[in-house]
Amino acid sequence: MFFIASLFVFIWSTGFIVAKVIVPYADPTLFLFIRVCIAAVLFGVVAWHARAPWPAWREMPKHMLAGILLQGLYLSACYWAIGGGLPPAIMALIGSMQPLLTAFVAIPLLKEIPSRRVWIGLILGLSGVFCVIYPSLGGTGPATYSYGVLAIAILAVLSITFGTILQKTSIAGIDIRVSAVLQNIGTLIFTGVFVVILGESKWVWSPELWGALLWSAFGLTGVGTMLLVWIIRRGQAATASSLMFMAPPLAAIEAYLLFGDRLGPLQVVGFLVASTGVLVCNIRREPRIAVQKAESSA
Repeated sequence: MFFIASLFVFIWSTGFIVAKVIVPYADPTLFLFIRVCIAAVLFGVVAWHARAPWPAWREMPKHMLAGILLQGLYLSACYWAIGGGLPPAIMALIGSMQPLLTAFVAIPLLKEIPSRRVWIGLILGLSGVFCVIYPSLGGTGPATYSYGVLAIAILAVLSITFGTILQKTSIAGIDIRVSAVLQNIGTLIFTGVFVVILGESKWVWSPELWGALLWSAFGLTGVGTMLLVWIIRRGQAATASSLMFMAPPLAAIEAYLLFGDRLGPLQVVGFLVASTGVLVCNIRREPRIAVQKAESSA
């Protein structure tokens, strides 16, 4: 489980890097549309080859809606907000509220009440993320984004929150490969509609764009999203979402290595604090009854 969680965090963090790489070469929603088309075909071939059972027709819209919330609307809204002038650091700060929001929403909807340990871990994680991006929030110039752009950023967080919650409902009983096909089809339809509405057509072929596209389709959407769904299905929604805290700090390190973005002492401390928060959230304790039985049998 530790290896899978670590792999997911690394893959998910690269989404911030991809968003920066493609800016000179492609419109964001068009890029997402092509990325999801490739991923949908990939999962379709995998599901067909495995002869995995498909759900009833009436269940398919639920999977498609989950894909729209977890990928389509979330990613598109993030790109739109940043394209509208919202600094990536502020988008990351708003996005880091998702695990806490998921914990609150899961209480009435899923009857999942996080333990005190999980709450402490979530607060530590949020504090660590804030430390990492705080140096980027100190601009002295006037804000270049409107309240509408800020609303889009909040919409992105709400989207991935409810997409996470939906993964824990009845769709969790369907083969994850088939669910991935349907979720990507939902995302494909969503992004395709907005490509037309927004009139996006910018696509400048380059090695950088090819690399970003292939990694996004096979790595981020193909492997990363499926790992996220698998992790959510196996644990509490809030605990699974706590892994999101590691993405912004890790992306900061990747940006330093790839683009030369500097890391200050406070950012290093923030990375350690966020890591501690995720570790606290995901520590699994043996049930007391099981421990007592083991002691008595000895």
